Amino acid sequence: MLRWVGPARETADDNNDVLLPGDVPLRETVPTLSTPEDTPEKKFTDLNLSEKMLAALKEARYEVPSPIQAGVIPLALEGKDILGQARTGTGKTAAFGIPIIETLPSGKGPHALILVPTRELAVQVRDEIAKLSKGMSIQTVAIYGGKPIKGQMDKLKRNPDIIVGTPGRVIDHMTRRSLSLDYLSIVVLDEADRMLDIGFRPDIEKILRRCPEQRQTMLLSATVPPPIERLANRYMRDPVKVDFSPKNISADTIEQHYFTVDGPKKMELLVRLLRREQPTKCIVFCRTKRGTEKLFQRLQKKTKLVRCIHGDMHQGARNRTISDFKANKYRILIATDVVGRGIDISDVTLIVNYDVPEYSDDYVHRVGRTGRMGKEGVAYTFVTPEEGNQLTRIEMRIDKLLIRDEIEGFDPYVKTSVETSPTHARDTDGTAPAEEKKEPPKKAPRRRHRRAL
Repeated sequence: MLRWVGPARETADDNNDVLLPGDVPLRETVPTLSTPEDTPEKKFTDLNLSEKMLAALKEARYEVPSPIQAGVIPLALEGKDILGQARTGTGKTAAFGIPIIETLPSGKGPHALILVPTRELAVQVRDEIAKLSKGMSIQTVAIYGGKPIKGQMDKLKRNPDIIVGTPGRVIDHMTRRSLSLDYLSIVVLDEADRMLDIGFRPDIEKILRRCPEQRQTMLLSATVPPPIERLANRYMRDPVKVDFSPKNISADTIEQHYFTVDGPKKMELLVRLLRREQPTKCIVFCRTKRGTEKLFQRLQKKTKLVRCIHGDMHQGARNRTISDFKANKYRILIATDVVGRGIDISDVTLIVNYDVPEYSDDYVHRVGRTGRMGKEGVAYTFVTPEEGNQLTRIEMRIDKLLIRDEIEGFDPYVKTSVETSPTHARDTDGTAPAEEKKEPPKKAPRRRHRRAL
């Protein structure tokens, strides 16, 4: 576990509002990546790449291919359709980006279309493609919502080689006839399961039907549920399936724990956990945009090194938030699942599921924000007594039991009294409810058995 080694303040007692020692931005550092034990012995020089690509990889400090890169690149260079399964943080962008750059035909474009679920991922993939194509005459444009469409239309008039876009905005440009798919030779669906989760399936199918039949299609996904398989069977030609997802999700590099806690005590538990762990970088996941903003406002009173990100923020603010987090300008990011998938932040050491995710796959992707590229990490999930079944579903999904944890001296349960009513105990944001009129006592209902946490 990485620890904060900056200048410490005087020791404060538990009543002090100072959350973390050294409330100053971290030094900007270049993270040192450890090499996973299962890294293949192949080198990029073994993958039949051009001299220009090898030079770009060397400048980008890509030393050896990750397993998915070593597996996908040779198949993609042969022109095969590929259904690739691997969790985020394993180098998927370069796995499809390198073959795209290597096989781009000359002439009027665009020649490649990469569909992604979020604006942030569109920017990230565009930047990665630009880095991998440095020194080559290749133009990549990202198109996504939240930005003026006129500026994107101007860029599309120059016939860029590669388009990275969200399905909704791609459909917008197709409707306006500012984007032609007639010259496409490669289509990539990145984070395909996430795109289907958030309702992009009709848009994706509409786009694929407009693409040339004689094309190469690559579908990359962390999970391959039946809807993904049906999509692959319908729109891909004899795809080769490659699976680089671990059988026991993140078991080697991520410790996974849970706390049992009443809703109103979550904030106090979070503060105590952050004090105990002293994370270098931490992402705290909430289920809703309102909950994210509210937790940010409260935690901001404890430390200056916290920001939040959610779907109601302007795109420029979201980009700055991610950029500043990567640059170590603050240490705690409170987020909805908008950053649960696809965003490449490689040095996160702590994940906190402040709210249990609605879907088990979202847990997988949240936890996947740490323990990336062989680094160690730890994840904690806050589970209320009513959420035992959701914890069980998560454990069944990952085929692993989470470890129960406790913090010394912390009582996770709300004590009911005249001052603290059962209604208060159900107030999950920790604020006291308005006073209610007393009603005559009613016969208590029969208590149902709940899973012991």
